[in-house]
Amino acid sequence: MKSLLAEHNILSNSSEQIEILEHRHSEDFNLIPFQQKLEESGLYPLKPIGLEVFQVNMGKMCNQVCKHCHVDAGPDRKEIMTKDTMLQCLETLKNNPFLKTVDLTGGAPEMNPAFRWFVEEIKKLNRHVIVRCNLTIILANKKYHDLPEFYKLHNIEVVSSLPFYTQDRTDRQRGNGVFEDSIKALQMLNSVGYGMDGTALILNLVYNPAGAFLPPTQDVLEKEYKKALMDKYQISFNQLFAITNLPISRFLDYLLQTDNYEKYMEKLVLAYNPVAAANVMCRNTISIGWDGYLYDCDFNQMLDLKLACSSTHISQFNIDNIKNRNIKIGQHCYGCTAGAGSSCGGAVA
Repeated sequence: MKSLLAEHNILSNSSEQIEILEHRHSEDFNLIPFQQKLEESGLYPLKPIGLEVFQVNMGKMCNQVCKHCHVDAGPDRKEIMTKDTMLQCLETLKNNPFLKTVDLTGGAPEMNPAFRWFVEEIKKLNRHVIVRCNLTIILANKKYHDLPEFYKLHNIEVVSSLPFYTQDRTDRQRGNGVFEDSIKALQMLNSVGYGMDGTALILNLVYNPAGAFLPPTQDVLEKEYKKALMDKYQISFNQLFAITNLPISRFLDYLLQTDNYEKYMEKLVLAYNPVAAANVMCRNTISIGWDGYLYDCDFNQMLDLKLACSSTHISQFNIDNIKNRNIKIGQHCYGCTAGAGSSCGGAVA
């Protein structure tokens, strides 16, 4: 078996990541195939239900380099969605009105030069738009300082990552100074009405564990966040989403480097919840990569696991093919089905 360092050095290759996930095990713990768990729950093959969410990755460019990032995003990434691909996305939305929510992600989606144009065009189609904002982008450059006003103008739902409500834990996970800038950005969002009582401007926060453990109960953690942020910073928000870190990309690197891979996978397997499995986000979501390729979810996108049907690119979008496909699964899927479950909207069970 390859050494941990050798494995770590090849994780930029998605096929190698999948190989590690599928075949690594310890003498004390054999990793039960995720398919077997689904079969036991009567959920295999996993099929789409009620397709509603159109999640678009606008590029891997980001002003941050977070330790848990499954996209492996950063300032040096050049992959970015072109306007031509955005036009194909808009045509797909126009032809499929049941796709009610457009979820814009990255990287930092705001760094795409056509971001604002794309948002405006989506709103013309009367869709609900979610932007996954890392908060610090608002302060990164003067050209982003008016983002809170732009979001408000178009009634965008803002979902922002804040790993914890203290500076030390947040900065350890996302970099020095990130917590301070995040607090300033949240205050700017509050100042235009986001997360405040009596407004329809939705501001949700995201919690990711800082290590090889599962998130605590979402409702309990949300109360802690709300109290701490209000007491110290007078910050309000609507909901907290607790998201489990999936063992791919940088987080898989971390698990291998710290010799936590087997222990973490065992936690996920032992916490498997069939109720969460029945409600995983890939059943009502289509994920579009920066280059227009289609995936069951954002995580399959990072492993280059394209849809298991003839519609593998936005230019080939055929709703009948997509609705009738089998969802591709793997050992990483345990991350979405452990405990209360995990999705881009937090717990699912």
